[in-house]
Amino acid sequence: MSLDFIIDSSAGAVGAVGAVGSGSDASSRLAPPGRVVPRSPPLPRVRELSPGARRGYQALSWLAPCALLGVWEALARTGIIQANVLPAPSSVFRTARDLIASGELQTHLRASLSRAVLGFVCGASIGFLLGVVVGFSRLADALLDRNLQMIRAVPFLAIVPLVIVWFGVGETSKVILIGLGSLFPMYLNTVLGIRQVDPKLLEMGRMFGLGRGQLIRYTILPGALPSILNGMRLGLTISWLALVGAESFGATAGIGFLATNAREFLQTDVMVLVIVLYAFIGLGADLLARRLERRLVSWHPNFAKPESR
Repeated sequence: MSLDFIIDSSAGAVGAVGAVGSGSDASSRLAPPGRVVPRSPPLPRVRELSPGARRGYQALSWLAPCALLGVWEALARTGIIQANVLPAPSSVFRTARDLIASGELQTHLRASLSRAVLGFVCGASIGFLLGVVVGFSRLADALLDRNLQMIRAVPFLAIVPLVIVWFGVGETSKVILIGLGSLFPMYLNTVLGIRQVDPKLLEMGRMFGLGRGQLIRYTILPGALPSILNGMRLGLTISWLALVGAESFGATAGIGFLATNAREFLQTDVMVLVIVLYAFIGLGADLLARRLERRLVSWHPNFAKPESR
């Protein structure tokens, strides 16, 4: 594997920095003789929120959806919104309680979560490895990137019939579709993160005598980590979108299968329950990803906790 792709660009950037210089030396060389160059105004400081204000905003972020639920319940109970169009939240809650009591909801949740986790792990792992190879090597970039971009441009639903023909309607086809959904966000963000590593960090690593392997381990991959984790968050979101399409055919269990049955029998309360489940599971996955992000890149000023800044 070669580092030429990012080393060439870093050398040019570092040379440009050295040619221009910094601070007052650079401004004195660029200014005409006898002319005073005015200093640029300082950047405005971002005002930190107090702990009380931060807790208030956090409470407001939860009160807003609760208020929306209250308005929805009131409109449904007064008959302004018909039950067969959009059932009241209390009706959806009773439906969820009945499905939990029968054990049906747990069965569908387990099936969907197992498919989503397996597909995401496979797709994100392949996307990360492809991103590392393409990000470090010009040859791999020339051989792989254009082909991957063409596959990414194909609409997701257009691939479904071909996947069914190749792999049938079993679990394999569903995992493959979910994996495809999470592969490309991880691939794109990994390549972007590697190529956007600060060239001055690479130059500093060479000054400390780091070899190629040590540059990758201690400089390039940590510098690309925020972008890689962002790709993981996007991949989690798209994997849930892919799960909806994957469970719409040939499934005997899963949240998508539950929604398909509800559509056939016009059970709007079950359909709304499925939407709520997708929303909460997606929110939970994003919160876990953000917690992992803060833990792994706590050294980065943009991801550090406010108390530690």
